[in-house]
Amino acid sequence: MKRFLPLIIFGVIVLAFAIGLTKDPRRMEDMLIDQPFPEFELTALDRPEQVLNENVIKGEVSLVNVFGSWCVSCNVEHPILMEISQDEAIRMVGHNWRDGRENARKWLNDKGDPYDIIIYDEHSELAIPLGVTGAPETFITDKQGRIRYKHSGPIGYQDWEETLRPLIQTLKAE
Repeated sequence: MKRFLPLIIFGVIVLAFAIGLTKDPRRMEDMLIDQPFPEFELTALDRPEQVLNENVIKGEVSLVNVFGSWCVSCNVEHPILMEISQDEAIRMVGHNWRDGRENARKWLNDKGDPYDIIIYDEHSELAIPLGVTGAPETFITDKQGRIRYKHSGPIGYQDWEETLRPLIQTLKAE
């Protein structure tokens, strides 16, 4: 038996790698799915005197997009967010993460602002409870403010057409 121990260990390692290779690395399980959007109190990007909380998510289906002016992938994603904001009846909430207020404002002035409201989260006070690992990340919430979907990375046209838009339409019909 001792003679076969290295072979058995090697077999277990190969099996673990084989199973891991069947997983989609872009699809991350999220413990917050079907959970209420985390409670928070942060200011609006454009109005530092305006305190926002989780109620900005409630009442209608929302697309919550984590972005930063420093984020290269956010530049890639931004044109589709601009199209969505013009073509779709969806509340778009920006979550400006780990950014300078002036940098974020300049970036949005230069590229366009697709958001109905923007939460300013300089110190990750909301990002940490949301489990944000990097920007961009997008959450779809239902009318009750529960997180129903999380997309990590930039939204592409295929993501929008095949996953996000149908989910949003289903949630709006509920």
